[in-house]
Amino acid sequence: MRITTFLATALIWCCILVCNLANAQKSTETVTFENTPFYDVLTTVESKTSYKFFYSKDWLPENLVSGTYTLTSLDEFLSQILDETTLNYFIREEEGRIFLLQNSIVYDELPAQFFGITDTVQTVNRVVTNTNIPPPSFYDVPNQQQQKKYLPVKVGKSDKNNLKSFYQLSGSVVNARTKEPIQDLAIRIQGSNNVTVTNVNGIYAMEIPAGYNSLELTAMGIESAVRPVIMFNDGVANFELNEGLQELDEVIVAADAISNVEDTQTGAEQITSEEAKDIPLVLGERNILEVAKALPGISSAGEGATGLNVRGGKTDQNLVLLDDAVIYNPTHFFGIFQALNPFTTERVNIYKGSIPVEFGGRLSSVLDIETKNGNNKKFAAEGSIGPVTGNLALEIPVKKDTSALIVGARGAYADWILNSLDDEDLKNSSASFFDGIVKYNHRFNENSDIKFTGYYSRDGFSITSDSLYNYTNRLFSLKWNHQHSEKTRGVLDLANSDYQFGIDFDGEGNRDFELDYAINETALQYLLKTNLNEKHRLTYGISSKFYSVNPGSIAPKGAESDIENFAIPDEQAVEGAVFLGDEIALSDKLTIDLGVRYAFYAALGSGTQRTYEEGLPRNETTVNDTISYNSGELIETYGGPEGRISARYLLKPNLSVKASLQNSYQFLHTLSNNTTISPIDTWKLSDLNLKPQTGYQASLGLFKNLNENMFELSLEGYYKRMQNVLDFKTGANLFLNENVETEVLQGDGKAYGVEFLLKKNRGDLNGWLSYTYSRSFYRFDSEFSEERINDGSYFPSNFDKPHDISLIANYKLTRRFSFSMNFAYQTGRPVTYPVGTFRLNNADFVVFSDRNEFRIPDYYRLDLGFNVEGNHKKKKLAHSFITFQVYNVLGRNNPYSVFFVTEDGEVKALQSSIFAVPVPSITYNFKF
Repeated sequence: MRITTFLATALIWCCILVCNLANAQKSTETVTFENTPFYDVLTTVESKTSYKFFYSKDWLPENLVSGTYTLTSLDEFLSQILDETTLNYFIREEEGRIFLLQNSIVYDELPAQFFGITDTVQTVNRVVTNTNIPPPSFYDVPNQQQQKKYLPVKVGKSDKNNLKSFYQLSGSVVNARTKEPIQDLAIRIQGSNNVTVTNVNGIYAMEIPAGYNSLELTAMGIESAVRPVIMFNDGVANFELNEGLQELDEVIVAADAISNVEDTQTGAEQITSEEAKDIPLVLGERNILEVAKALPGISSAGEGATGLNVRGGKTDQNLVLLDDAVIYNPTHFFGIFQALNPFTTERVNIYKGSIPVEFGGRLSSVLDIETKNGNNKKFAAEGSIGPVTGNLALEIPVKKDTSALIVGARGAYADWILNSLDDEDLKNSSASFFDGIVKYNHRFNENSDIKFTGYYSRDGFSITSDSLYNYTNRLFSLKWNHQHSEKTRGVLDLANSDYQFGIDFDGEGNRDFELDYAINETALQYLLKTNLNEKHRLTYGISSKFYSVNPGSIAPKGAESDIENFAIPDEQAVEGAVFLGDEIALSDKLTIDLGVRYAFYAALGSGTQRTYEEGLPRNETTVNDTISYNSGELIETYGGPEGRISARYLLKPNLSVKASLQNSYQFLHTLSNNTTISPIDTWKLSDLNLKPQTGYQASLGLFKNLNENMFELSLEGYYKRMQNVLDFKTGANLFLNENVETEVLQGDGKAYGVEFLLKKNRGDLNGWLSYTYSRSFYRFDSEFSEERINDGSYFPSNFDKPHDISLIANYKLTRRFSFSMNFAYQTGRPVTYPVGTFRLNNADFVVFSDRNEFRIPDYYRLDLGFNVEGNHKKKKLAHSFITFQVYNVLGRNNPYSVFFVTEDGEVKALQSSIFAVPVPSITYNFKF
């Protein structure tokens, strides 16, 4: 009996030992794969183990498996090969089954914190700490009746060790037809206030709750859509959306409503080229910069004046960018036409209040002009033919869905009008201009693209028979956009700008000459934007510029000219900045945008600089020393911190209050003793004797939408102080002056105002009404009379216009016929008048008033237009659009300037006007 029991026990232990040896031998077996598909990997594992896989073949990733693995632990093996996929697994040991799962996890028991939770709905505002790990997400897909149903997009891969209430979602949104990125598309979580907006490359990033979510996607010209998303972990979701032409107006309103009320920026405006299409302007020419003058806080010194005055600032205080490259003179023919092809221009973003932290170098505003991307799907063209100008733009696919080219050209043929006039002097005049632009955009993948823009313009005009004026703009920019990670996007910009003007004088004597001036700058900037989480959005980077200025040169024209060669030495300088900004969402209602920018400037040799005796006025008799500097040697440095802060508080969903405060440095100045800016004004760098301009601005405003976002209403006030602004001494000679510091003064400026805007976005009648009350003053004080203006008191600037009213209206009779109107009223700008005469040494002299003591007559103008669109048939060679317009319908003789002449010992006042009669025009626009 004992022997039998012993043998039975020994037999059992032998069997156990044999089984363990067999299992050990089997589990330590290794497998090697070389570019093996996932299906074959799973089949191999099944053949070498006793386990069976259960899955859908549609779930298997396309990537191949390579490497040597041991089957000691199936958990370790499966974790390794499934690490870079969206698949998880669940093993049933007792049944020898392995289940592969897409995104999700199988729980064989619920965590303890799951029980006791009565409300499993997670809200956007819920904050989760490390000590309160959320339970796994369980969801039910809502049963919604939609016109179009989409399967939920599953994002991320569940991880038991990384459960969160919110996950990071990012991706791109493109046009389903053209594959172009969709900018400014609003993405909102349905049923919440959590919203984000795509950038210029169609990229977005936001934090959304774990589990099931419905995303609402809306943008201008895009069909509104709802896309279900299930969040298992951080991940990417890309969308393709269809165009929505029939609901265009509704989409525009939704997008603008978000920008108007919810953004933190004050004083921000946007104008699209399409908006300028129906507005009647001189000679039927679309002019996006002229439309900008109809917005509150933006004006010019007069009709035909080049440059914009923004919130009481000088024209040189505006940074005008064309695809990130500076354009020094964005107008043709003294400001009458813009130097931008309307069919290649996408939009202009205007910042006159809280300027984004990446921009610097100017005190008043930034005009960021963007060019369209070419259509990479099919060839397209658009153009117009008017009384004096012709425009054409071509969109050429280079590689379908990947790269495209847009080419624009325009020119003027105005000489026939001048030759038809009765005035003999004007018959011999000429005026023409040309500009061309080319832009290439190439998309490498969803994370990287490049854009190149090249631009050139030239103006030539001769109002008198002996002088020919010309000026040119040339620029290029190269931009590389790259998505570094799900949260960070980078933009590298390289740009170069060049502006030149010249005068060819051919008179009756031996004084013929050629005169030239040029300024060139090269800029490099690296900009990064990081969405840390739902509360912090960072903007940071570094920028630099190199300036090279030819202050002027003159040379004899012809062998008989008595003019001698003369040139002022070139000037060089570098400008740089580092910047950091953070948009902080403190709550659903309060958002603060903080920024700091450190600006640096250095004037460089070679060159010479004068020093003057302390406590004495600067003139030829007070020169203390002349210092020579070698090439690249530091002459003087300036710089300091620039603070930017703005805040938005939502009083109601459609009502917000915003405030901002900022300070700025400007190291570049214009030199001019003209009443209005002209193409031959020169730019001057800060140096040993000319300090940079500085200033700060504070603004406060209310923004409200009415009647389901049909109307936008805003009321905004501002106050601005400026230091070291430039003005000229009476009788100053600024051009070809080696020591220009003896002819100019630097003083203080202040400006303040209130801006009102009422805008109607949709309906048969749409447009806007704006009113601005503003004042702008300068003060130049010194203990020396020759350096004082108006006894050192504040006096109105040349562009001080207290009242400014603009009304833009479009009324659509039918889908093809519409009326448009443009009305403008402005207080007359200041002017200096002669107030008396006196006689000395048998000569008559004029006594003038204090500077800008009087005003020219008020300005007002009414323009009307009638627009006819071609029929809306889809199958036609080209779509047409004809505009009939009358500029200055009332024939108002608005003065451009007032000047004085002495005839027979009597001082007479004369005024010049640009358009003193109604100017009709007809323009034919086409698109195919």
